[in-house]
Amino acid sequence: MRELRPGLAGEADFARRVDVLQRPQGYRLVAALDGGPVAAAVAGFRADHSLSWGSFLYVDDLSTLPSARRRGHAGALLDWLLEEAARLGCDQLHLDSGVGAERADAHRLYMSKGMVIAAHHFARAVPRG
Repeated sequence: MRELRPGLAGEADFARRVDVLQRPQGYRLVAALDGGPVAAAVAGFRADHSLSWGSFLYVDDLSTLPSARRRGHAGALLDWLLEEAARLGCDQLHLDSGVGAERADAHRLYMSKGMVIAAHHFARAVPRG
């Protein structure tokens, strides 16, 4: 997860945020192991419901260690997430992905797994003070 979220202060900060903020919303983690003690890839996800999407499984986080890329770990996690979405009775699987040339491999993976670019996601910082 450090690869994807470098702004976190470390393992303790990550664990605290997950336990206090994410887990109460149903956030769960699943990992792909590659024979060692460290996860080769990890996905953080939650099931939810909205008027626009119905019942869905949302992938908040999907990351693979640079040394473990191109070995099928993220694809295996996406396959598992799709099965989990079906098991939970979800209608859809969703994730947002950043844009830029460095994301091309991830985007190819998502599309190879049957995902489509379904919307533009807009964001803006909220002024404080």
